[in-house]
Amino acid sequence: MEKNIYVKDLQPGHAVRDIFLLAEAQRAQARNGPYWKLKLQDVTGRIDAVIWSPLSEQFQQLEPGSLAEVSGQVGSFKERLQLRVDQLMTLNGDAPDLGEFLPRSATPPEDLFEALDDLVLEHITHRPLKKLVRRVFKDKNIQPRLMQGMGAKVVHHAYVGGLLEHTLGVARACMAACDLYPHLDRQILLAGALFHDIGKAWELSGGPDNQYTDEGQLLGHIELGLEVLRPFFAKARDLEPEIILHLKHLVLSHHGEHEFGAPIRPKSAEAFVLHLADMMDSKLNIISGAIEQIGDGEGLAWTPYLRFLERPVFRAVPTPDKNNQNKNETPENQCLLPLKG
Repeated sequence: MEKNIYVKDLQPGHAVRDIFLLAEAQRAQARNGPYWKLKLQDVTGRIDAVIWSPLSEQFQQLEPGSLAEVSGQVGSFKERLQLRVDQLMTLNGDAPDLGEFLPRSATPPEDLFEALDDLVLEHITHRPLKKLVRRVFKDKNIQPRLMQGMGAKVVHHAYVGGLLEHTLGVARACMAACDLYPHLDRQILLAGALFHDIGKAWELSGGPDNQYTDEGQLLGHIELGLEVLRPFFAKARDLEPEIILHLKHLVLSHHGEHEFGAPIRPKSAEAFVLHLADMMDSKLNIISGAIEQIGDGEGLAWTPYLRFLERPVFRAVPTPDKNNQNKNETPENQCLLPLKG
């Protein structure tokens, strides 16, 4: 069976029979019996789904990360789309390509990686630092993980290519800050932006379920990132120890505060900028994803309550441009933070 219907196209009233990834599956209890709360996923996004009793009693276990042929009717619940499942059959053997079911960045990871390397070539002129950064990113054990890495489990950039997209967004924001504040050390700030989340490639398993690894749960991505970088620091004998020390501080402090998981708080101007750029890029990605979910309708609109922002978000009417300049923007003038497809 080929996939024909995608999450992004679903609307209330649609009858659905197609293949989806079981992103989440939780058994719960209602007055009239047990039921299953699901999140179904494909490359275009996720939709809530529910299996009510008595059909729910046919399933003793549903494994997140598995593919299933699902039939049902699309409705809405609490202003969110919800699929009421009438039939569900998990698939084995002849399953479609997983690429149809894992959300991906709008920009291919290969292009994101090339854009990161272009930043290094443009902005890092200190040869020992440039050599260190490029050696890390070209490493045969690191590069494939970065290409497939996700920026988070569910919060932001939680799709294939998301880790590189987030890294690029943070790096570009840091370079823009350097244009505004010339006293900042552009080179070390860029290196810190490129390295700040490298540990996420080991913290998360990626793939359909994208779970935290044992190392991710026990150590976290900040410590894992330093573990990955330590051998490269040791071999960078021509790089000044003071530069390595500052670079370590940037990685360790990028979460800003202890309550947000930072082992140490920012103590240099560059560390403050990196923390703020990281926070800005992650929150804007959450907002863009939420606004994408409410569609492109005219007028004012609110997203549902966003747990990670602790509020709904308002989509305002854009300011009119009497010269229609927005329609003629070149890529250089457009937003530098790509949205997921």
